[in-house]
Amino acid sequence: QVQLVESGGGLVQTGDSLRVSCAVSGRTVSWYCMGWFRQAPGNEREFVGAISRSGGRPWLADSVKGRFTISRDNAKNTVYLQMNNLKPEDTAVYYCAADADATYYSTSTMTSHYDYWGQGTQVTVSS
Repeated sequence: QVQLVESGGGLVQTGDSLRVSCAVSGRTVSWYCMGWFRQAPGNEREFVGAISRSGGRPWLADSVKGRFTISRDNAKNTVYLQMNNLKPEDTAVYYCAADADATYYSTSTMTSHYDYWGQGTQVTVSS
């Protein structure tokens, strides 16, 4: 059974940085394209970014490009979302997800493509 557990969320101020982690158990993380999504109250879950199985340059949503990045540590079976220059509109529950059917270099922006999800971690950015 594959499990994803996010950690590292919290309350920060505008302009701060925060790194959230996603620990994968049950199978090596290198088997998956790993995605990050977020959901604010009253909104649909939206794509933040994803990193392919190859670990190449991540694909990031326009709203976070230049501020966020994604990395993976296969030895630790963990994926990271580094968030810099945070803004109040980044406030949301952040979820990591694993796409088991992705090819080696591909990423997906669609929630329906992801097979496994974590429970989410709250990130709150105060103004």
